[in-house]
Amino acid sequence: MADPARARRIAERTKQLVTQGLSQVVKDERVGFITITDVRVTGDLQHASVFYTVLGDDADRETAAEILQDYRGRLRSFVGKGLGIRLTPTLEFILDALPEDAQHMDDLLRRVAERDAELAAGRAATGYAGEADPYRKPRTDETDEQVADADPLPDGLPDDQASGADRSR
Repeated sequence: MADPARARRIAERTKQLVTQGLSQVVKDERVGFITITDVRVTGDLQHASVFYTVLGDDADRETAAEILQDYRGRLRSFVGKGLGIRLTPTLEFILDALPEDAQHMDDLLRRVAERDAELAAGRAATGYAGEADPYRKPRTDETDEQVADADPLPDGLPDDQASGADRSR
């Protein structure tokens, strides 16, 4: 089992080499629509899963899959020469569904934002069924005066004891 850091470095280098190989080894003009998004290498460095995306529709995706399948051996040779390790990993090309998933998530978030806006607009137009707030009494000037006139000191205590002055005695 290889060191995980080494496996990451080999995966990153494999991604670079496969990308170079698509432009240098593959002699098909349709290869320009293929983008390598990620490469994952197993712990024993024997297998590499290459994730790719294709710009276009389903027919373009099928064509890209055929191109990658046809050139898999040549790309593996190109990667092996560039890696310089004893055993070259086998390449498995997997269509990456990340862009479609991201688009789906964006659509869901947009719908949620629209529904939130509708709810906020509905909440702004509503009010209490009865009084404004039956549990809260409005403050008047009389209650403010009563609070100001109230004696701040407790009854029956001298001023120095009520204020807590000179507690060290």
